[in-house]
Amino acid sequence: MTASAPSKPLSIGQVLACGAAIVTLSMGIRHGFGLFLQPITMDRGWTRETFALAIAIQNLAWGVAGPFAGAIADRFGAVRVLIVGSLLYAGGLVLMGLSTTGLAFMGSAGFMLGMAQSGTTYAIVYGVIGRNVAADKRSWAMGVAAAAGSFGQFLMVPVENWMIGSFGWQSALFMLGCLALAIIPLSTGLKEPAYTRGSGVHQSIGAALREALGYRSFQLLMAGYFVCGFQVVFIGVHMPSYLKDHGLTPNVATTALALIGLFNVIGTYAAGTLGQRMPKKYILSAIYALRSVAIVIFLNVPLTPMSVYVFSSVMGVLWLSTVPPTNAVVAQIFGVQYLSMLGGFVFLSHQVGSFLGAWLGGRLYDMTGSYDVVWWIAVALGVFGALINLPVRERAILRPTAAVAIA
Repeated sequence: MTASAPSKPLSIGQVLACGAAIVTLSMGIRHGFGLFLQPITMDRGWTRETFALAIAIQNLAWGVAGPFAGAIADRFGAVRVLIVGSLLYAGGLVLMGLSTTGLAFMGSAGFMLGMAQSGTTYAIVYGVIGRNVAADKRSWAMGVAAAAGSFGQFLMVPVENWMIGSFGWQSALFMLGCLALAIIPLSTGLKEPAYTRGSGVHQSIGAALREALGYRSFQLLMAGYFVCGFQVVFIGVHMPSYLKDHGLTPNVATTALALIGLFNVIGTYAAGTLGQRMPKKYILSAIYALRSVAIVIFLNVPLTPMSVYVFSSVMGVLWLSTVPPTNAVVAQIFGVQYLSMLGGFVFLSHQVGSFLGAWLGGRLYDMTGSYDVVWWIAVALGVFGALINLPVRERAILRPTAAVAIA
């Protein structure tokens, strides 16, 4: 097919309905992993660091695999990547339940699930959105997809808690594995016309990578996203145990994670909508700064169920609200041809932060018997994230004609 005879792009309704459902499942399932920390470690006789290291590896594997999954989706379409990701997700959850050694657990809950998430979450779906939604609605559409993932977090946390309480943690993982397979039929709704992936004159993959990795604003976005990963994964994985250590019931932790997901619907949608009206770098800086303020207040007020719920609601608004503006800036600067791949590279930085947030939470707890040091690291990183996004330039990059080649 040539550029002169393009196929009709996917409808915005189809893209958002299927993409939102996929993100709801993929992000919703993983958001409840913190609920499994204590039952698994107590049943297996493992330290918290063992569980935390597996989740850290999961996030790192997700980040490392992300650019490759994105490049394949940009070149051959998202459907194939989503199908493979769904199968890996289901298999990883089943093997996570069957693992009896720390090494096996790291392979299943860590490496395998990380690979699965790289092919079933935001970067892949956002690539389809970027290529099929007009630029004047793109940030809003990304906000809708992110809000769907947030709703999945709200929905799945009580479901996973109920599964664990009713059937045991192992059976709960098996049931979640079956649920992950629903991504396969949903992926067929994101089958793109051929012209959106490869017709006409465009950059090669190598040229796109060299351009992005050498561009200052791209580097700053990556640095900011590192902060996001550290904060959200530390809180998501370790807050249930932090609350239990301070005498609060598991139901408080479940409600807290659910509130994060519920208010994240508001935050991500609002961030996507605001991104159409004001500079996205200011949105990102405000999010990181407000996270630090929220954590400082949380650590300095009496710890009660109500203070936990207020903190979770505030953090929920700020939770994944970084996702729509960050990806919209990448599309705005570099275009949409390699949006999944470039989004994957930015997300790699996010996942390096996630690795450290998950692992250091367990490591420093085992060393000190407290999460206090990690909380304050999260505060300092929030200040850094607020400052590092301010110099980002959101204008489309100017490319010399000679730099453009047939891929």
